[in-house]
This record gives sequence, C-alpha cells and structure tokens, in this order.
Amino acid sequence: MPNVPAPPRHAAQLTRGEPERLPHSHFEVGADGSQAARGQILAWRQRVGHVMDLEVTRDSLLAPFHAAIDRYLIADMSFTDCRCDGVTLQRSLARISTDSARHHAIQVFVEGSAGVVVGERRNPQPRHGGILLTDLGQPVEMRREATRALSFFVPRTMMDAIFLEAEAAHGRIVETDTPLSRLAVAHAVALSRDLPTMTPEAAVHAMRTGVELLVGALRQGAGLDGSTRAAVRSAVLARARRLIDADPGQAGLSPARLLAKLEISRATLYRLFEPEGGVQAYIRKSRLRAAAQDLVRYPHLPVNDIAYGLGFNSPSDFTRAFRRTLGMSPRDLRAYATDASNRAFWQAANAVQGKDYQQWMQRHAA
Repeated sequence: MPNVPAPPRHAAQLTRGEPERLPHSHFEVGADGSQAARGQILAWRQRVGHVMDLEVTRDSLLAPFHAAIDRYLIADMSFTDCRCDGVTLQRSLARISTDSARHHAIQVFVEGSAGVVVGERRNPQPRHGGILLTDLGQPVEMRREATRALSFFVPRTMMDAIFLEAEAAHGRIVETDTPLSRLAVAHAVALSRDLPTMTPEAAVHAMRTGVELLVGALRQGAGLDGSTRAAVRSAVLARARRLIDADPGQAGLSPARLLAKLEISRATLYRLFEPEGGVQAYIRKSRLRAAAQDLVRYPHLPVNDIAYGLGFNSPSDFTRAFRRTLGMSPRDLRAYATDASNRAFWQAANAVQGKDYQQWMQRHAA
C-alpha cells in the first residue's frame, strides 16, 4: 500500500474554524496477508532505511511480511505507532557517520516484547512488553519477534535537560513491572489513541508528559534518583562531556586537565564517569566517534593522519581500539559509508519520508 499522507491544511479549513491537526503519515505493507505479501519486506526496508538498516535474508524475502506505521510530528518531537513482524534492525557506525539523526528514542512495547539488544548483557529479557532506550548517535543491533511499539523520538537537548545519563543508558531495557512503568505505558497507549484528534498544543503537552513518565521509569529501572543532588551531578557531567567532545584530539587531554577546569575532586570526577566506564574510556570513545566522522567527511585523508591527529600513539593502536569499540576497521567503515550503492539507498529511503519529515529533521541536524 502506498504512503498515505495526511491531507494538507488549506487556508479555507482555518477560515472555517476547523482545528489544526498534526502532520501525520501512514504506511503499510502486506495488509492482505496473502501470497502477494511476499517480498514486502523490501518495501519496509526502504521505509525504515532512512534511520535503520533492516536485515533481509532469502527466507524473509520468500515469506509474507506485514508492517504498518503511523507517524506524528509534534513540535520538536515525533511519535510513531508501529506494528511489525519479526525483524533484525541495526544502526551501524557507518549510518551514524553519514546522516544527521541524533535523537533519543524511547520505545514502549505494548504487544510482543523488546526482544534482544545485541551486546547488552545487563538487560532483562521480558516475556512481554518492556521499555527500550536507544541513542541514535550510537551503534545498536536489535532482534525481535512480531511487536507493536509506541516510540517517542526526543531531541538530544531535551533529553539532556531531564536525563543526562541517557547516553550511558543506550540500549537498556526496563521491564514494565512497577507502578510508574505501568503508568507510563498506559499514558503512551492513550496518546496513540488520542493523537488523531488532538490539537498541536495539547499533543505537545501530552508528549512531554509521556517522555517525563518514561524517563522516570528508566531512571527507576537503572537505580538513579531524581534529587537535586542528581541534577547538580548531571550538570557537572554535561560540562565535562562538552570539554571533551569540543576537541577530543587536543594534546594533554586527561583527567587532571578536566579537574583543573571543573574545580571538583578527583573522586567526584571518577564517580561521574562510572556509567561510561571511566574518564579515559569516555575520552577514547569521543576520539573514536570523531575519527569515524573524519573518515567519512575526508575520504582522501590517510587513516594514519586521522589517528595521530586525534591523539592515538600509533596507527595500530588506533585500528585495534576502533575495531574493538566500533565493530569494524577504519578502512571498512570508510569503504561502506562511501559506497555509491549504499549512499543511493540511504538517499532514496530518506526521500520517501515526505516534505514534512524532511523539514522536521532539518531543524535537528547535528
């Protein structure tokens, strides 16, 4: 079934006093469930390919496939209601290095379960439901059976203001087994029902309430409190991250230099970065992210020059760290991200999202 966008808002509508509605789109494949639904996973792959890579196998091509998604653009946020057969989704480092999607996504699974996030050993494996947080600025691979997921896409600036630990909580699943998590799920379900008739103003309020409830459930599941002390800690951590990320390759970047700028104790600094694996681990991760961007942005710049420019002692040390942390070699990343066929697919997948979505994304380009 082709993409069916919401009807345009004409001036005549507003003149007649009809309420303004949210930008909305609907897309569905394999609706009839017949043999004709075979191969429909390719259409779905293109639909989600502007953000995620969807694994397509010979068996999945031969099997009927059904999926449907409704998307609403709500000020600086987005909400989707998606029903989908079982899939494996991946947001690779190559994708991150070639697009501008940097939102946080909070997914509420109201049918099926959150499934498996590869590499996240701390996660529960809920038999049903679950709340999943993903940072679109970090790689992730997710495997799940048939689900219905309600997703809140939140800009980084908004998430940093209420849950600075979100970056470190990337890929975490929280079970929906507490009063707060159940309240958050109930709010999300009600929102999916009411959005088609909501005014933009009411939708913004309901979305922000939903995000705050879900963040509360995530914080509770991660054992974090919401006290003033935690807010101060988050503000100091934000400043420390900015000092590192502004120039990760700067000579002499170290815990000692951060301590001099932040005017806090060494013990406090180390506690702040515990969720990241330590201060040095965060510095190295920041350098590797910068390297990934440089590999794509400057395709003719030698890998060795990028390594030395970002403070690595040798090209071999850089390559080992890159492969261990990001799952591929620097040269493999560059080859994949600059491959003409891949770039053509990503551009085509982005194009099918529609003008409203394009304008919305441009507001949040990183």
